[in-house]
Amino acid sequence: MKKTLITIYGPTAVGKTKFSIDLAKLLKCEIISCDSRQFYKELSVGTAIPSQKELEAVKHHCIHNKSINEIYTIKEFQNEAFEIINKLFKIHNFIIIVGGSGLYMDSIINGLDEFPEIDKMVRDELNLKFQKFGIKYLQNKLEELDPVYYLKVDLNNHRRLIRALEVCISSKKPYSSFIGKKTNKNTFNILNFAIEMNRDELYDKINNRVDHMISQGLVEEVKSLINFKNTNALNTVGYKELFLYLEKKCSLAESISEIKKNTRRYAKRQMTWLNNKKSIKKINHTISAQEVKRTYLDFR
Repeated sequence: MKKTLITIYGPTAVGKTKFSIDLAKLLKCEIISCDSRQFYKELSVGTAIPSQKELEAVKHHCIHNKSINEIYTIKEFQNEAFEIINKLFKIHNFIIIVGGSGLYMDSIINGLDEFPEIDKMVRDELNLKFQKFGIKYLQNKLEELDPVYYLKVDLNNHRRLIRALEVCISSKKPYSSFIGKKTNKNTFNILNFAIEMNRDELYDKINNRVDHMISQGLVEEVKSLINFKNTNALNTVGYKELFLYLEKKCSLAESISEIKKNTRRYAKRQMTWLNNKKSIKKINHTISAQEVKRTYLDFR
């Protein structure tokens, strides 16, 4: 039997964690997380990491393995993930990798691309524009210069926006045109799945999840991290909105409303991106892991 890496995509809150654990139990295999927020051990409530019971049921990798004070690049994640994959395939026929961050997933499936040299003056100018006009300027500029990558990137991560824009401006080509040119020559099969859900139902789940996070202590978690609010890891939905509340720039109700709105927007971009990926098998959120195993995996 050829070894098989199973990827589980899907918008936030769609149920990737439960499904991947159910499938891993059936296949007797382990899970690698490529959710870039779940890497950081200081973040728990706001990143919806698997519960302790779930982590005990199936061994997970790349969860709470870094600190927010560390710089952890996609290249470093790729190297670490391949070390884990090579080790696990010596004892397992299957590995499941669960995606919350498309760029990190792509580094395993397709490899990392090579980009042109960047004019430092372009980078400096973009940083000045960010400081003067805020992240909205970067978002609008990227939508203008590279609408394809705009649908894929984390729009709340100013470093990634600047990185994409500096390539667009320096090369006079879209950042997305450099993506996918280099592929890994993997020695294993890859099966890509994406969990789908009706948009209205998904949005209800997102709203309920945010309320649950608040009840589980998200405000207290964010309060404990306020001294690190300028780190890249914390420039993300669920944290940046609550920093504004803690700085008395808005009410708690307004902050919670913004978290819900920004999470729904993020999910919408994820769904748009997934709809354009023909190589990924779409599965309804109601399908069982047993049915997926029987339909796609039992003949392998």
